[in-house]
Amino acid sequence: MSQVSRTLTKLAGLAALALVVAACSPTNDSLSAARSKPPEIVIGPRIIDQAGAYRNFLDRTTAISPAFTDGASVSRAVAIGSTIEPSQIMQGAIAYGVIVALEEPAFVAGVRAQAIGDIQRAQLAESITANPYNVLGIQGSGEAATRVTLVMAEDGQRLYDAGKAVKQSAYDVQKQAWSKAEVADRTGRLASAKAQASVQFDSDLSEADLRGHAATRRPTGGPIEPHYSQSVIRAVAVAALAILGQAGPARNDAIGAVMQDPNINTCTRMTKLNLNQCLAVSKPHYEDIFCLGQHIMMDSGRCVIKASGQKEPYEARFVPTVKPNTPVKATAPAKKPAKKK
Repeated sequence: MSQVSRTLTKLAGLAALALVVAACSPTNDSLSAARSKPPEIVIGPRIIDQAGAYRNFLDRTTAISPAFTDGASVSRAVAIGSTIEPSQIMQGAIAYGVIVALEEPAFVAGVRAQAIGDIQRAQLAESITANPYNVLGIQGSGEAATRVTLVMAEDGQRLYDAGKAVKQSAYDVQKQAWSKAEVADRTGRLASAKAQASVQFDSDLSEADLRGHAATRRPTGGPIEPHYSQSVIRAVAVAALAILGQAGPARNDAIGAVMQDPNINTCTRMTKLNLNQCLAVSKPHYEDIFCLGQHIMMDSGRCVIKASGQKEPYEARFVPTVKPNTPVKATAPAKKPAKKK
């Protein structure tokens, strides 16, 4: 083969290789498509643990039967209700609200439509982190906030109603001899309740379990005014960050700050204080039942309802009744003292 033929053959091979490389190399259009592809929804393990602990507490506590038969059954029920303190309940309620908001398709689509590229996603995440109320400007946020509001209020009412039944049993069992016996090791019982509540409760529920549970929630209720509570807005804000891929474990501190609602701190503090005081002075078993029903269940349920922004339940303390048509006995006027002669 001549030198010219070898040169032409080499040039032809290089040209073919260039065509293959060009076909395999990403174009500007493909790079743009890759940049605009929405990231996967990322939920940090802390949020999963908080939401799972909340669900476990709610399911176990509302399953407590008010039909107590002995002191041991009361002690078990108090131990179940003391596994998580009120502030952890509220953090769990907001964390579960994050899961609920992610089940609203219009909201997920709205977040992804507003932030297409990496730069836009980072800017939107920074804006929501700095001010959670900015999430309300995203299409579909109203639907997500309404869903979180109704679910949170439903959970709180469920806990409140179960506590009311337990509290009523404190009065019903007073005629039974066992209920009047003094609780054994009252000091140890109080210390145990405080110790259990101070430990951050971990959950055995996975993200798939929680999302599956939230997907089945179909809360009922009337139309919600678009004046959502802080807890609801913060739950929706964290859900938006998860859609943007900005709610992973690397952002635990930032996410934790977004989930703090100062408006319900007073409610949780008073619940914990009243519970500790109640257990400290409680002696017979029926008084422990009262502490369980009123402070562990009803007061915690009221805080969850308050966090949802819905109307809190009203319980009349004491309303005296007057029998109708009761004749009033007339009294004779007092006689004046006789004058001395």
